[in-house]
Amino acid sequence: MTKHVRIGVAAFAAACAAAVLIPTQAHAAEYSSALKIRGAQYDAPGRDSNSCSSGNTRAEYLTIKNYSASATVNLKGYVVKDATGNRFAFTANHYLQPGDFVKLRGGNGTDSDKNNVVYRDNCNFLWNNDRDTIYLYKPSGGRSDVHAYTKRGSDADGDGYIRFHS
Repeated sequence: MTKHVRIGVAAFAAACAAAVLIPTQAHAAEYSSALKIRGAQYDAPGRDSNSCSSGNTRAEYLTIKNYSASATVNLKGYVVKDATGNRFAFTANHYLQPGDFVKLRGGNGTDSDKNNVVYRDNCNFLWNNDRDTIYLYKPSGGRSDVHAYTKRGSDADGDGYIRFHS
């Protein structure tokens, strides 16, 4: 009987170890892309107004960073979506050197590699102020990164900005 218990304990320990490894492997696969969402200013400072001339949609942005140590990544073909299907597709070449980032801003403006900014050319807000999910898709359609947030649970200092990766 003692031998049976030892085998049972060993089998249980192996099953627990496998259960612990599976999420780790899935997490690693999900974030295998060099491009990740670094943070989001999901709640633009001030009273929300999506007027192109006097609104604050330019103050709402998403920061995407190239976490690769050696590869330059072209954003052309990448797509950003929210939980309800609002989307933005990078249609022009925009190159991120290793460690570089870009701010995807609302509103209208001139895209600039030098200033690390791309404008959505849309004055409507993309991110909800209470909760949302941000998806970043590769040109192949595979997921590059995803983050869900809630104002109460994710934004401890209440400034409307959330950091996802350092």
